[in-house]
Formats: sequence, structure tokens, C-alpha cells
Amino acid sequence: MKEKVLIANRGEIAIRIANACQSLGLDYVIVYTSADEDSEHVRRHLDDKSQRHKVWRISSYTDPNDILSIADHTKCTAIHPGYGFFSEDFRFARRVTVRDRPLTFIGPKWEVIRDLGDKINTKRVANKLNIPTIPGTDAPIYNEMEAEAIAEDLLMDQKDQQIKDPSILVKAAAGGGGMGIEEVHQIEQFRKIYRQVQNYAKRQFGDGGVLIEQCLRDYNHIEVQIVCSRHGERVHFSTRNCTIQSTGRQKRLEASPGFDSSCFTYDFDSNAVLDKIVEYSLKLASHVRYDNVGTWEWIVSRSGQPYLLEVNTRIQVENDISARISYLRNKQPNLIREQIRLALGEKMGYSQRQITHKGACIEFRVVAEDTHRGFRPWIGTISRFTFPQHDWSAVYTHVPFDRPYVIPNDYDPNLALALVWGESMDEAKARGRRFLEDVVIEGKNGKGESIMTNLPYLKENIDNLLTF
Repeated sequence: MKEKVLIANRGEIAIRIANACQSLGLDYVIVYTSADEDSEHVRRHLDDKSQRHKVWRISSYTDPNDILSIADHTKCTAIHPGYGFFSEDFRFARRVTVRDRPLTFIGPKWEVIRDLGDKINTKRVANKLNIPTIPGTDAPIYNEMEAEAIAEDLLMDQKDQQIKDPSILVKAAAGGGGMGIEEVHQIEQFRKIYRQVQNYAKRQFGDGGVLIEQCLRDYNHIEVQIVCSRHGERVHFSTRNCTIQSTGRQKRLEASPGFDSSCFTYDFDSNAVLDKIVEYSLKLASHVRYDNVGTWEWIVSRSGQPYLLEVNTRIQVENDISARISYLRNKQPNLIREQIRLALGEKMGYSQRQITHKGACIEFRVVAEDTHRGFRPWIGTISRFTFPQHDWSAVYTHVPFDRPYVIPNDYDPNLALALVWGESMDEAKARGRRFLEDVVIEGKNGKGESIMTNLPYLKENIDNLLTF
């Protein structure tokens, strides 16, 4: 039976998934909410009579019953969750695959999503494999005296290493998204803050477990792009650097490879460090029998010490940065296409030896926001939206180029992903500056005020890429 994919996401990723399905000869269905009716991922189908049967309106992207009812009605055989929403929800992945009318979840098996989605469990498994993680606990602590002893040891270790202003983080073990985290600089502060975090954890999550770990400040955020199949095949598509982020820990500029000596004089062998974290990432992937696309996130200190941070068991926004410096049979791969193909059971058909990496790539996340006021979202109507076209650039967007577009206030005001690449990082940076200068975005909000975007911020930070 021919496969048919329900795309359970929105915006530019929905468009990219649809294009990947078409390249594989697969039929697909797109869902959308009323807020997204003017989005390009919807209009490109609604405005074409022959394509209208492919789009179905739902109440919410996070309503599993709504999504599954559309999947059944349209006789879909698989679901692609994109990123966000259900992409790392193991309960949804499990439900999809074990129901009376099972569907293929385009992602890793649900057991892997469950196990790696738990950061504590990931840290515990990594420690058993001698993969470095941030110093601290790998299980919730409930006893105050035990917690204080661990905190004191961590502070003393930092002093012995002559780390300036040593501190630790006290975290609610059941928390997430930055909730329930406090910093401790002196052991005399610990008991008060421990009790504060524990009480918060009990109120908010019903679990008073607390984690304690060293606070790291001066580091780079590095990612390893892993691709695996259900047949035990595993490869990587290089590394990328995602250090430049908004105050809300949302990435704004990313580059691949993860380090480049033209950008900064590192106190370590940057190529050796990148090779090591790739080796560690593949080791963990092999241990858990990972079977699809995923990203291993690391932080690397100024001294070159890597620490595994977490694993994202999904396709990421920035996947194409890795693809643009990777060559498989002399072509840049489409990792979304690979993700779909491998999830449907195909063999990889290539090995690491057939993948080469060269050049550099930068991705700019273009967002309607005020970067001088805490990256505050800007909501209004875009009247003009144009990007330059080059054979060394690509733009992914759901914003139409030929008509006004009202930015919905239901979601983050992400407008586009712009990628540029070159033979070297210097060339990619020069092309990035040229590209951003030629972008035109015009519009006004309800008060008649001109649109605010992060384009100036992106230009200002190009020279900060891959630096400490």
C-alpha cells in the first residue's frame, strides 16, 4: 500500500515536509488552525482546486484526537510531527503506533523518545558509558543533608580548578523550561535555597526531588546531527554551533561546523574536540539503538571540556545547516527526506565513508521582535516581504511574498529561516552580511507603527559566531 503522510505541524516546516514527501512520491495531508489560514503552507493548497483535498482545518495542533480523526478520515498511514508540538511526546508516539489502526510515527521509536526525553535518565546512561556530563547529580535528591554535602563538594571542586566566581544550580527535578532553578554562590546560602526549590517543586510538580549541578557560564553550545536507520545503520552529518540565543534561550544565529579557527583563537584543539563529541554521540546512539534523525546537544567550556547536555529526538529547525556542508554522492542531502524514508523502514544505503564535509554555512532566524526590549514579539501586518536569491542561499518561510500577511498572535512571530554557505567561514559571513542588507520587510501594527524585526541584531552578531 502506498504511504500517505499527515503533516501535524505548521509554517515553514510543514512546507518542507510536504516538499520532501513529493520528492519521495508520497501523498500527504496538511492540517491547520484558523489562525494559520493565510499561511503559505495552507494557501498554496487552498488556492489550487486540485490541492484543496490535502488541507484540513483542526481546532489545535496539540489536540491528538482532532489530528488522529483527520488521519483516519483521509486514510493516512504515517504522521510527521515536525518540531515542537508532538515531536518529542512519547505518549503521542506510542498512541499512534499501538492503536487499532496503527500509523507510522516519523521519528524514533517511542521507547527511545521516552528514555532520552528524560534528561536525568540521559545523564545517568551517559555516565555509565563514560560520556562526560555536567558535574552534579544524575538522580533526584530528597535529603537536605545529602544535598548540602554534594553542593559543598561541587563548590570546592570549582575552587580547586581556580574557576572564577564558582556557583551551583539547584533545580526542581520534575521541572523544565527554566522553571524552578536557583543559583547558589556560597554554601551558607544552600539550605535556604534548597528548601525554597523543594517547596516550589512540591507545589508545581507534586515531586520534591531536587538536582544539583555545577553552573557553567563561559561555553559554546554545540550540536551533532545524527541519522540512524531501523537496520542498525548510524552516521553523522557534522556539527553546528548554536551559542547565539535570545534571552529566552531561543536560537537566533547558527553556524556549521561547530568551531572554526578563523573566528577565534581557541585554547584547545577544536577539531579534536568536535571529533570527540561526535564519537560520544554515536556511542550513545548505538547504546540506545537510535533509529531516526536526532540531535545530540553539548556545551564546550573555554578550556575545551565537552559536556553532554541533552538529546533532541526529532528533526530540528537548523537541520539544513548541517546538510549544506555535507555531501553524499556529491550532493547536499535533504535530512527531512532522509527522516521520512528511514522511518518508513528503508535502509540507509550509504555509510560514513561516503559522506564528506566541506565549507561553512550560517542560518539566520528572522523574527518580528524588539531585541532591545527582551526580544518582545511584534504583531502586525507585513506589507512587503522580499529576500535576495543566490545559488549560495536558501530561504524557508510560510510568509507569502505576493500579498499582505497578518502575523498571528497565537504563535511565536518567526518569519523565515535564511541560510547562506561558502567555501570558508569567512566567505559565508561575507555572504551573510550581503544577504541581510538586501532583505526587505515592511509592515505596520494596529497603532500604525513600523514593523520591528531582529535583522539589525543578526547583522551585529555575525562576527560573534563561534567565539567565546
